[in-house]
Amino acid sequence: MSDTPCTHLDQIQEVTPSAQGCEECLKMGARWVHLRICLICGHVGCCDNSVNKHATKHYHATKHPIIQSFEKGEDWIWCYVDNLAMEPGRILYQSHR
Repeated sequence: MSDTPCTHLDQIQEVTPSAQGCEECLKMGARWVHLRICLICGHVGCCDNSVNKHATKHYHATKHPIIQSFEKGEDWIWCYVDNLAMEPGRILYQSHR
């Protein structure tokens, strides 16, 4: 984690997950490794260790810079623009899991 502040934290919204798994993988019948949630719009996508990398594809398509782990027991967030991982100490989305 870094001591350098993220310059995009002001874009974080109160979001609701778009799905309980990777939205695109569920539609395709594909599998994922880990899940990430966009803290701008709530899109749930698969991580970069997954074949389809839908969370990163969502960033490239929308330019929404901040995601949070959508895995139980994890609360870290990542800013794509600042290339920065952070530990907020709390979940920043409304979970229905």
